[in-house]
Amino acid sequence: MARLRIVFMGTPELARVTLQALAAEDGFQIIAVVTQPDKPKGRDLKLGPSPVKEFALTRQLPVIQPDRARNDQFLIALRDLQPELVAVAAYGQILPPTILDLPQFGCLNVHTSLLPKYRGAAPIQRAILNDEAETGVTIMKMDAGMDTGAIVAQERTPIRPQDTSETLHDRLAQIGAALLVRTIPDYVAGTLEPRPQPAEGATHAPKITKAEGLIDWNQPARSIWNRVRGLVPWPGAYTRLLDKPAPPLIKIWDSAPVERQGSPGVILEIDDAGIMVGCARDSLRILSLQREGGRRLTATQFQTGYSLKPGDRLG
Repeated sequence: MARLRIVFMGTPELARVTLQALAAEDGFQIIAVVTQPDKPKGRDLKLGPSPVKEFALTRQLPVIQPDRARNDQFLIALRDLQPELVAVAAYGQILPPTILDLPQFGCLNVHTSLLPKYRGAAPIQRAILNDEAETGVTIMKMDAGMDTGAIVAQERTPIRPQDTSETLHDRLAQIGAALLVRTIPDYVAGTLEPRPQPAEGATHAPKITKAEGLIDWNQPARSIWNRVRGLVPWPGAYTRLLDKPAPPLIKIWDSAPVERQGSPGVILEIDDAGIMVGCARDSLRILSLQREGGRRLTATQFQTGYSLKPGDRLG
């Protein structure tokens, strides 16, 4: 039986996991891998490949890196490849109709939310920030809109209290890769019919900005806890020690809400369990944190260097 000719498009680590799963299937032939151009990395800002390109090179898969998906030469090259299906995961650009309409079976996208919720660039972070109890992955047949295509398959997963956007990302990457591999054969065979997204319940997940990391202690402790979890590793949830000279910026890595009331932003208690700070409702126990330019420390280690005391203020 002929193998399904697939062009894969993706760039970051989540996409690498998907490509690896597709490449492991005997029934699929990855005829090309399309990823973003190399970008400066590290302190020396040398050009480095995307995770998808790194994997593709280890498997000797042909790599194409157009500056834009609408590049005429790229479109010609893609047409010459004659893919039967284009599989997409976090490619980083909106695909034009000339690509969407090219393959026999269209373009399938791995999106890390339960569409129509959280269309856009940051569905994983937004789900945690908004205190969702669950999220998941949608395999979508792409159309010209922003994550508006018909749903082919979905799989759910709970958002656990210990989850950060980093751990949830890794779990959804594995779920999405496995779901795509299971979905493609039935979709191509015509036994899995794409269904339009419901009109109700659509939300947008805009790109995260650094400014969103600033903690407002006049929010409930649970909201701040979700901010800490949802913004790991970037930009992180951060605050300042207001009672110190040249108030240093502090990034909070781990925390827990506590049912205790106190003035927002005021340190209530410091012990081996952490640094407890008042919020608009309840309090937040800081478990690990990092001074700007320093390294990540437990609350006990941090206290050794900074001699915090109850009554000190954060803001």
